[in-house]
Amino acid sequence: MTESIPAFIIIVIISLVIIWAIVSIPVWISAKILTSRRASFGRAMLVTAVGPIVYVLVLVISTNFLFLTIGNRSPLITSIGLVLALLAWIYVFKKGFETGWIRGVGIALLAIIVFIITGAVIAIFIHLFVPTMPPIITTQPFQLV
Repeated sequence: MTESIPAFIIIVIISLVIIWAIVSIPVWISAKILTSRRASFGRAMLVTAVGPIVYVLVLVISTNFLFLTIGNRSPLITSIGLVLALLAWIYVFKKGFETGWIRGVGIALLAIIVFIITGAVIAIFIHLFVPTMPPIITTQPFQLV
């Protein structure tokens, strides 16, 4: 059992790096389109790594700060925290790709759209080769099977 722990750790690290690279592809494509092809894949990977960390930090710090100052855990506090975290995430795109706020928002939105389309294409492609797999894309995406 103890000899399988290092193998497990190595597999987890390799899997995380592969997922990180795959998730960076839509960001890279979006940045290429919206920044006149100045974006590099390495920069997209950096932004993809830093963005969620900044998002979570700003969300946690802002909601806790507002809770401590106001003293009421209301949906308004959570909403303000989410807006601030989203702005921080877009700021990472803005600084990471050396662009303005509008292009930063555009990169974020286009990356989400490219990610969804890529995921759908991959799901359809996998379903062609593994027909016994239950469909990932359905007309009722929130229905539990």
